[in-house]
Amino acid sequence: MIPDPLFPVIYEDDTLLVADKPADLVCHPTKGDVYSSLISRVRLYLDEASEGHMINRLDRETSGVVLIAKDRDTARSLRMQWEARKVEKKYDAIVYGWPEQDTFESHAPLGKDRASPVVIKDCVIPDGVTASTVFKVVKRWEHRDEKFALLEAKPRTGRKHQIRIHLQHLGHPIVGDKLYGLGEHYYLALVEGTLTHAQRKELILPYHALHARQVRLIHQGKEMCFQSVEEQWFRSFHQTNSPLAPVTVAKKLDDTFPSTMAAAD
Repeated sequence: MIPDPLFPVIYEDDTLLVADKPADLVCHPTKGDVYSSLISRVRLYLDEASEGHMINRLDRETSGVVLIAKDRDTARSLRMQWEARKVEKKYDAIVYGWPEQDTFESHAPLGKDRASPVVIKDCVIPDGVTASTVFKVVKRWEHRDEKFALLEAKPRTGRKHQIRIHLQHLGHPIVGDKLYGLGEHYYLALVEGTLTHAQRKELILPYHALHARQVRLIHQGKEMCFQSVEEQWFRSFHQTNSPLAPVTVAKKLDDTFPSTMAAAD
C-alpha cells in the first residue's frame, strides 16, 4: 500500500527538500519495501530527478525535521555547516520526573555500552567522546500520581543517541524510550516481536517522546529556520495535563550557540 503522503513536506526549492519525518520510520534503507525508509520514499518523491543526499538523520522513533539536498554542492555546503557547528537544532522531549533546575546542561562523554547485549547501545563512560547538551524546562505536570516534564533540548554536539543518554544519565529518561528508559528488555522484546500489550502500557507512549522541532542554518546565502509540529500522540500527552510548578527561568540561554553533526537523538 502506497503511503499518502509519502511524507509531509516542510520546505522545498530547486536544491533542498525538508521533510517532516514521522515516528516509526527509519531514515536509511532496510530489507523492507521501497516505502520502509525515509530516503527510499524521498527517491520516489523526487522521481530520480535529483540525487537525494540526506544531511541529517533521526532515530526510527524520533520525529521531526530532516534535510535532503538535491545535489552534491548543496549537500557539501550544508554538511560543512554541521561540521563547523554552525547549525542550531532544537528538540522537544517528555521525560520522567521534575528536574531540580529550570535550565541545566550535560557534558558527559559517551561511548559504547559494552555491558549491554544491544549492539547499538551507548552510555556515559569516562574516556568517551565529548558530548554537550543544554536543556530548558518548558512545563511540569503530574499524571496518575507520576511527575513528568516537557523539555527543550539543544545539542551542542551530535553524538549517537546523545540527548537520550544524557537525560537517562541525569535521572530523567525520555518517556516511551525502549532502550534508555525503563529498561533495555523493552527494546529486545520489540526487536524480537514479543513486546506485550502490558509492556506497551508500561511505556505509556507508543514511541519515545523525542521530536526534532527546529533546524536553523544558512541556505543559498540566507538564514533559514525549518520547523515541525509534534505528532498528535506526543502533543496530547502534555497538552491535556495541566501544568504544575510554573517555570521561572533562572537565566536566559544563548539561542545562537553553535551545534554540530547530524544525529543527536
